[in-house]
Amino acid sequence: MLGHLAALGERNPPDFPQPGRRARAGAGISYDSRMAASLSFLRRAALNSDDLGLDTRDGPRRGVNKDGTFNLRRVGTPRFRPYELYHQLITMSVPRFTLMLLAGNILANLLFAGLYLAIGMEHFDRTGGPALLDRFLDAFFFSAQTLTTVGNGHIHPVGALASAVAALESLVGLMGFALACGLVYGRFSRPHARVLFSQRAVMAPYRDLTAFMFRIVNQRSNQLIEAKAVVTLSLRDPATGVHSFTPLALEHTRINLFPSNWTIVHPIDKASPLFGLTAEDLRVADAEFIVLIRAYDDTFAQTVFARSSYKAEEITWGRRFAPMVTPADADGIATLDLSLLDTLAPPRQHS
Repeated sequence: MLGHLAALGERNPPDFPQPGRRARAGAGISYDSRMAASLSFLRRAALNSDDLGLDTRDGPRRGVNKDGTFNLRRVGTPRFRPYELYHQLITMSVPRFTLMLLAGNILANLLFAGLYLAIGMEHFDRTGGPALLDRFLDAFFFSAQTLTTVGNGHIHPVGALASAVAALESLVGLMGFALACGLVYGRFSRPHARVLFSQRAVMAPYRDLTAFMFRIVNQRSNQLIEAKAVVTLSLRDPATGVHSFTPLALEHTRINLFPSNWTIVHPIDKASPLFGLTAEDLRVADAEFIVLIRAYDDTFAQTVFARSSYKAEEITWGRRFAPMVTPADADGIATLDLSLLDTLAPPRQHS
């Protein structure tokens, strides 16, 4: 299923046959009568098309996780992949990156301490004792002082061989710290969006229709401009396991400014692939709403992206989102409460 997502921007999806009536929460129309025409197209596609590597025949699973990662495992690659080294160092977690730097520093000191011991500590002017532990500690701490170029202290090399190794270690230390500083800077300067998605989407009344809705908010205080949303619906035919991918028409696909929250709305009219479907229909079809957000970060002067998805069981029917913004105060400043991102308004009481 994941491979097919790359093709969505390159070709238009086929027309999706529509059942001909609007969906209502809890509607009692059978699954077969509502989905038969749509799924028949998918069965024909499964029989008449070759495997193009678009991954449209996989079983029920989530294609995109809530955090935007993909459920895909790569195999058949070399065990040593130097072309991924920089990417792994930039994207690994902060604790893992910190432990890697500490481990690299300790290993380098142990390596050069071993070299100094192999040369012989009699080639160093030192005050330590003759025991092996004393000689190792003197070699280790001399290595640490030389690697960081802070000075030799009470230990210094005597002779050409020991001095040459110390000079080599100084060079390794300078290059190593330069690379470490570059990686730290790259990690801090790498732009990435902190867009929060509501944990659940809703199917709620919208004007005179029903609409699929979720909302997002920028967690940072920086400015995101020219924000654009793309929502793709994935449906699976239970009989063949073939997935269809249909871009959903949104009320607003782009907003120029994104200072507050944004509720993204797909009105379910007769042209919508959700027209006439119920919660059970979406569950049986293993529906997944795949979301891509793109915006221009005014701080980094670069485009940033955020991804997420919603499965059928993560949709609340018949409820609306509660407002996140309170009216402006006496100074004309409104308040945005990010803790209300997932809060739903109380259900309406029908008289």
